[in-house]
Amino acid sequence: MKIKIGTACGGMLLFVATVISAFPADAQIVCLGASNTVGEGVSKQDSFPAQLEVMLRAKGYTGQIANEGISGDTTSGMLRRLDRAVPPGTRVVILQPGGNDARQGSAADRAANVAEIQARLKARGITVIMLEHETAHAGGPQNLSDGIHFKPEGYRLIASWLLPDVLRALGQSAG
Repeated sequence: MKIKIGTACGGMLLFVATVISAFPADAQIVCLGASNTVGEGVSKQDSFPAQLEVMLRAKGYTGQIANEGISGDTTSGMLRRLDRAVPPGTRVVILQPGGNDARQGSAADRAANVAEIQARLKARGITVIMLEHETAHAGGPQNLSDGIHFKPEGYRLIASWLLPDVLRALGQSAG
């Protein structure tokens, strides 16, 4: 706890106790991926990054979560924009490579691109949390809106599934 001392009316001392956040001030999370990171088909506040930020705020997190999802992106696109999308000071990246590589003919490069993204982030001291097979974490196909993208409830379930891993990566307990 940090104590601030100041003067108030009439020369009386005013003691103000301020609780310092349990999270470092520079804690930064980046969600890097494609359309399911963007939150395709739902409002911005219903995307999993936005819902995860709300959940983290309830736990005292004061840093930012940057949504660096681009609909239709592939892992080669994520790799090309990695340095620009993940600024200095980032502590955690949630990487959602998605299925666009297979649909756009570059499935063979997907594993190599994901490995390169992970290696580059780890070299910078950034924790990488992989988000693969989102449907299983989003409560199954009943939470899909179009067979690929989720309804708000599906994105909320993804955020709640990620929450304990993100808290651990930030050095906090999930309790």
